[in-house]
Amino acid sequence: MTTTTVDVLIVGAGPVGLFGAYYAGVRGLSTAVIDSLSQVGGQVTAMYPEKEIFDIAGFPSVSGRTLISNLVEQAAPYDPTYILGQEAQDLEHVTGEDGRERLVVTTSTGDRIDAGSVIVTGGIGTFTPRTLPAGEDFLGRGLEYFVPSSAEYAGQDVVIVGGGDSAVDWANMLHPIAKSVTLVHRRDQFRAHHGSVEQMKAAPVEVVLNAQITETSGADTLETVTVTPKAKDEEPWSLPCTKLVAALGFTANLGPLREWGVELHDNRHLVVDPAMRTNVSGVFAAGDITDYDGKVRLIAVGFGEVATAVNNAAVHIDPDAQLFPGHSTDQQPSVPQPA
Repeated sequence: MTTTTVDVLIVGAGPVGLFGAYYAGVRGLSTAVIDSLSQVGGQVTAMYPEKEIFDIAGFPSVSGRTLISNLVEQAAPYDPTYILGQEAQDLEHVTGEDGRERLVVTTSTGDRIDAGSVIVTGGIGTFTPRTLPAGEDFLGRGLEYFVPSSAEYAGQDVVIVGGGDSAVDWANMLHPIAKSVTLVHRRDQFRAHHGSVEQMKAAPVEVVLNAQITETSGADTLETVTVTPKAKDEEPWSLPCTKLVAALGFTANLGPLREWGVELHDNRHLVVDPAMRTNVSGVFAAGDITDYDGKVRLIAVGFGEVATAVNNAAVHIDPDAQLFPGHSTDQQPSVPQPA
């Protein structure tokens, strides 16, 4: 068991958490970032690293992978501690040697993080993909639930299952390099963005609606799938498939955060005030996991929220600190400069 002592613990290493690590560094606060995933980037890294994102300020277009890489680079001069592959579990309030409140979080491996404040940026919490029962036998041998890299799909017969943004985005991303791409959706309407759907329909992607994948087969690895239409007067048929991507959504779980005593909205979001404070002393939140009147769930909004959270956390840690530190352009650089 180890103990890490920092000014701020950030729970969630997605884009908002990574920007929070940078901004905490600007405020001169030491920071640890914990995430249950084994890599930084949260949903962006796990679900759409090569998707182009168009609503990040200052970037007409940026891939998810590049965005995360840039955020890590931005925070690097302040040397945040990354604690990956561990879940934040128990929260304990203690009194520090200076008489001020400290928060101690115990992780899923038994390690402890002693912080002056905690900022939760966990997006939707711990997320688990919904499974494709007909393909589970080929998980890791042809079936995948995420597409972290497009390279392994080059020259493959790809079948994508789903009708949401991830399914359509992956179809648009993979068709230029795959041997074939077929998208199978059990409904006749898509949940994905209209523009992305229209792009897919104009591409060499076979779209099969009102049907499901009911069987998978192959020797050591996946070779074919069976498509079964909903209409009873239509017969199932077989498709060549060496890569099957099940984009059926995911279930989100706040997990141990529910035990922290934080007020929840709809049993899934943390209620915060304008300072990004939760009802638990020393615990702030930012990003998609938060809720308040007028909340808009965008990465761009989360960036502003986490800056607000960090500034208010700084005052919570040290009541004599200034809430607003001034603009970065008004200050001398506080990070090491090239010789």
